[in-house]
Parts: sequence; C-alpha cells; structure tokens
Amino acid sequence: MSKKGTYNKNLVVIIAAVAATGGLLFGFDTGVISGAIPFLQQNFQLDNSMIENITTAGLLGAVIGAVLTGRLSDIFGRKKTILTAAIIFVVGAAWSGWAPNAHNLMFARLFIGLAIGISSFSVPLYIAEISPSKMRGRLVSLFQLLITVGILVSYLSDLAFADNSDVESWRPMLYAGIIPGLILLVGIIFLPETPRWLMSKGREEESRKILKRIEEPDLVEGSIAQIKQEIEKDKHRPDFREVFRPWLRNALIIAVGIMFIQQFVGINTVIYYSPKIFMIVGFEGARAGIWGSVSVGVVNVAFTILSLFLIDKLGRRKLYFIGLSGIIFSLFSLGLVFAFHTSLGDMGKWLAIGFVWIYIAFFAISLGPLGWLIISEIFPLRVRGIGSSIGSLSNWLFNGIVAFTFFKIVKLFTAAGTGIITHENLYNPATNSFVTKAVDNGNPAGAFWFYTVIGILGLIWGYFYLPETKGISLEKIEEHWRQGKKPRDLKG
Repeated sequence: MSKKGTYNKNLVVIIAAVAATGGLLFGFDTGVISGAIPFLQQNFQLDNSMIENITTAGLLGAVIGAVLTGRLSDIFGRKKTILTAAIIFVVGAAWSGWAPNAHNLMFARLFIGLAIGISSFSVPLYIAEISPSKMRGRLVSLFQLLITVGILVSYLSDLAFADNSDVESWRPMLYAGIIPGLILLVGIIFLPETPRWLMSKGREEESRKILKRIEEPDLVEGSIAQIKQEIEKDKHRPDFREVFRPWLRNALIIAVGIMFIQQFVGINTVIYYSPKIFMIVGFEGARAGIWGSVSVGVVNVAFTILSLFLIDKLGRRKLYFIGLSGIIFSLFSLGLVFAFHTSLGDMGKWLAIGFVWIYIAFFAISLGPLGWLIISEIFPLRVRGIGSSIGSLSNWLFNGIVAFTFFKIVKLFTAAGTGIITHENLYNPATNSFVTKAVDNGNPAGAFWFYTVIGILGLIWGYFYLPETKGISLEKIEEHWRQGKKPRDLKG
C-alpha cells in the first residue's frame, strides 16, 4: 500500500475490487434461491405460483432499494450507501435461513432485496467515479464479474448443502450469505469516498488527496478542473425532475432501454429456475439440477472474465451486437429442443444444457457487464445518482416481471398435450415420507421464442440508441447530450 497522498497505480484496482464485493453478494443472494427452490417446495408444500412470489419478493425489495438509494447517495455519499447495503445483507441472510414458514421467508427475501437494489446502483457508480477514464470500463465490469462469481458460489453452496433426504437443506444454503456480507462490511470501512462526490460537496482538499493516490500525477489537476467545470454547470440543487429534461432524454431512454433488453431476453429465468428447467428436460433429482446450475455458473464466470479484456478493446457497441446475436441464436435453439423433446430423447437434455451454456457465454460478454457500465457513464454528475438509480430501478422492475411471469408464460404458450411430464419425489408432512407424483410442467419452448423476439427488437433499438463510450470522459459524454447529438454519434 502506498503512503497517504502518494500515487499508486494499483491502488484503484484494489479499491474497485473491494467495492465490487457488493456484486458478489448481489450474485450470491440472486442465485442461492435457485438451489433452495426444490427443497422449499417440498418443505412447505408450495406450488409454482408461491415460488414465483418468494422469488419476486426479493426483486420487489431491490426495486424499493433502487428507488431510495439515488437521492440518499447524493446526500450521504457512495461509501455510506454501500456500508448500509452490507449491514442489510448480513441481517437478511440470517433472517432468511431462520424463516419458520413461506410467508416469513417471503418478507426476509423482500428485506434482503433492499440490499441487492442498493448495491446494484451504488457499487458501479462508486467504481465509475473513482476510476481513471482509460480503466473505467474494465473496473466497473469487476462488479459484473463478482456478480457471476457470487452466483457460482451460491450454486456450489447449494450443492454442498443439498440433501434429497432432508427437506430443510435450504436453510444452511441461505445462512451461508452471512459470510460474504461480513467481508463487504469490514472492507468498505477502509475505502475512501469518491473524489467527484467530495468535490460536489465543496470538500476539494479531500478530493485532491484521493485523486493523488489513484490518478497519474500529471492528470490530477486536469481531472480536478474537469470536475469543477461539470459542477459549475449545475449550481442549483439537483431535483428528480431534472433527469427528465429534454437534453437528457436520450440518456434516460438508454438507461431504461438497456435494462429492458438485458432482462427480457430471459437471463434470470436461467439464474433463478435453472435446476427446475434441467429437471424438466430430463435430469433426475434436485442435486442433478443443481449440478447443471453449477456448470452454468462456471461458464458465466469464465466469459465474464473474458469480457474484462474485451469491453475496453472492442468497445460497447460491438460487444452489444455480437453478444445479442449469440443470445438470439441460443434462445431460438432452446425453443426447438423443448418443442421436439419427445423425438430427441435423451440427447435433448444435453442439447438443452449446451445451448444454455452458449446463451450464458454470449450474455456474460455483452449485456451482463454493459447494462451496469452504461448507466454509470451516461448521466452528468449533478444527476448521476438519480439517473443511475432509475437505471437500477428499471433493471429490478423488469427482472421482477420476468421472474414473476416465467411459469405463467410457459403455461400460456404450451399447446394442449405438449406439456413435459416429470415424476418427482414430493415430501408429505402428514406422513413424514416421500411420495412419487407425476407433474405437468408445461413446455418452455414458447417462452424461449418469446424472449427471442425481444432480442431481435433489441438489435434494432441498439442500432439507434446504444452509444460508444469507450475511453470517453464522463464530462465529454455530458457535453454530447447538451449539444443534442444522437447516441450513435458519440465517439472518442
């Protein structure tokens, strides 16, 4: 570690990595519910509708967290906001594991969702504001990488505790979230506040000291001058309505639009319900379904790491179109696998998991990191907290809709006689024993084709609205909007 006030080119990486632990918690608490679902259904005798309610409760909490966080972050700072999220993560994990019934668990997931929403907004914003322009894309993408690591860790944790003979296996799965929560809680205490936020509060000397530690010496004064110019343009107190000004209309459309596409290609149907999906396609037992999820988590992490090297090399637009094209292909192919599962036989389940891997790989190098990176770049400092909060809110709102409607969409698009029947061992609390029952799961083919259509619309939207922000300072992006220029005309 460098002496106080002395430049250290590695310090900003360390700071970003510690802050990005919020992404690990985000991923862990998002993914852990997937392995718990089969056991929850047995333990509390729940139908798919109640499972959707429990899953969606966490997302509703995330929406509330995103709504509250933007303004509070602008008032109290980015660091304190992340610290609050860490405390909620720890308490929420303990509450979730202890929950005595389904409704209590639903409220626990709602509470922990607050932390997910807060971190999804505040962590990328913190990293974007503390990173040099040339490293910003890679460092903000650490957040997405840690999300994928968190999801993988949650799958491995689920697998470690999964016991087909113990219907309360889900409890230690959820308790495990306390550990990463404590790591973030301790780590964030030692991190500095962002120079941009300090400057906006008139604390120039503190801002300068931090910049001297994280920015190249010959760029410090230039960075301070740029931040001052940006603040000078926005003298009045920020108001929520300001983000809806005509000159920021494109930024708002981009923030909401990128999150709509990210969620409505169905990513979280895989994250939340992958064990259930793999059981439907032919993998037998909850543990087998979780093993399938673990493989998805490994692919997710590997290709998110790859995205760190591509995002500041290829740029945002190229990755968007490459990734979304691959997503469309894999979704359409998954639909075909489920549509012809009868004739494909045992080969169908291996084709399904293969196309899920392809889908996750293309998502991980594109829409996954791009959504959070873009919303942290496109708004000016004065309304960056509010604007990023709207983007985060949109993410969780769309996420919740997708999670709440997946089984409903499956049922809606399942033609009579095409449902996939599985034989599952269900726990009967009255007799304290397991019974085998035939379960009609519907057919997911139509749902995957529905998400395919959204992906195609996303290609059209991206051509007109996705900007190229690679290597461009946050101040120059603001000037582009003030001049009323089109998003696709933004260039370095």
